Amino acid sequence: MKESEEKELYEPYGGISVELPAPPPCFVNMKARLVEYKPGVSLTVAFPVFEIYLNPGGSMQGGIITAAFDNVFGPLCAIASGTPKSAMVDINTSYHRPVFPGDELAVMARVKSKGKRIIHMEGEAYNRDKKLVASASCDYMILNS
Repeated sequence: MKESEEKELYEPYGGISVELPAPPPCFVNMKARLVEYKPGVSLTVAFPVFEIYLNPGGSMQGGIITAAFDNVFGPLCAIASGTPKSAMVDINTSYHRPVFPGDELAVMARVKSKGKRIIHMEGEAYNRDKKLVASASCDYMILNS
């Protein structure tokens, strides 16, 4: 498959369109909604908080929150690098408050530095009340063709 065939104009909701690799099932299954894209700067995606995401305390499980970050960092890396051929090297997530079913987790990610092989990104996740739920940082390695 040619790289141009791997990309599509993805506009799941909200009228925002960004040229991305075809969304993976985890992005689609989390019912991700593109909120805002600032070219070369940041990407914001919102995720509804479903009951299937809950931990025993009744809030969104930390691993699911990190998955939401991963679902934003990945597309932003593809946009920033110009290729879907990358691999996450690490991700670090800090949790600040719980988020509950019926709420929405808005994840905003931005590119902090970009070299020939490594892209470093940081992001924050907020609930509908604009309160900080979690913050994360990650590094992606651009893979050779």
